[in-house]
Amino acid sequence: MRRERGVGDTGEGCPGNLGSEPYDCRVSTEPASPPSALQRVTREAAVLGGAGYALALQVSHPSVGRGVAEHSDYADRPLDRLRGTLTFVYGQVFGTPDEAERIGRIVRAMHTTVNGPGYDALDPDLQLWVAATLYDGGVRLYELVVGPLTDADKDAAYDDAAVFATALGCPAERWPADRAAFEEYWAATIAAMRPDATARTIIRNLSRPASLPLRPLMRLQMFLTAGLLPAHLRAPLGLSWDALRQRRFDRLLAAVRTVYPHLPAGVRQLPMRLVMRDMRRRAGRGRLYHRRRPGRPTNSNGPSRRDRPGSPDQPSPPDHPDQSTHPRSTRRARRRGA
Repeated sequence: MRRERGVGDTGEGCPGNLGSEPYDCRVSTEPASPPSALQRVTREAAVLGGAGYALALQVSHPSVGRGVAEHSDYADRPLDRLRGTLTFVYGQVFGTPDEAERIGRIVRAMHTTVNGPGYDALDPDLQLWVAATLYDGGVRLYELVVGPLTDADKDAAYDDAAVFATALGCPAERWPADRAAFEEYWAATIAAMRPDATARTIIRNLSRPASLPLRPLMRLQMFLTAGLLPAHLRAPLGLSWDALRQRRFDRLLAAVRTVYPHLPAGVRQLPMRLVMRDMRRRAGRGRLYHRRRPGRPTNSNGPSRRDRPGSPDQPSPPDHPDQSTHPRSTRRARRRGA
């Protein structure tokens, strides 16, 4: 997948650097060359309908589920967790090479502390599974809502989607060689998957966020998630399904398929553009990713990671590889009297 810088490598008033070179925080999210198949899929807002589906599949793997339960504040800040995932996905697909590399480096650094009995975020098997759900969710929602992809486009999108795995730290050779190999891997993994109580708790907490305005949105997301999931995963995750729900799901998809393709491109691509703008703004401040500070209220559905014994809230690693010697950090330390 080819990434291009937008018009202008530097910009007056840009708040900072992202990588080794100055960059324009107003850089276009449109590639200079025709968009790749993966870019055409990923830029569509409709694929966000599969966000809950991808997460449910991820945590259905017991090791991933334990890592999420012990090291993520998803229940307290679901929108921030979504923004973090979208920053990773959009950054890898639409970012410049420097942006994509920086995001991958930060995420890998954060994952070095995500480990415990039975799980390790640096395990290539887990990295492969997470990346696979991102790829499958995007392509599946695109074809359900926007329209079918040609075999050539599917092959191209699949080849480019390997970046989701390698950016997490998974060796390139672990990504299945082609779509046929991927489909074999996918089918075998799904068939063997048995969500446990941890996965069920994660989905329950997401279904009932502490924020009242979010609850209708999450109910819709969980409805879509249940409809997209394989049948044998629904009940273990606490997601009810029956013939009536299936008919409602089919009617909803039919309505969206009728309307969505006729929306202006600016509307369909708005989430991608907003996240990329937010990503560059945060990068300019040197804080692409951050976690909740101690003392924030926790989700009423259950204890957050911060409240569990033996799980102190760790700050995110700095965007700069060695922020302790970074000039900006040194100035802050002096101001604090350090």
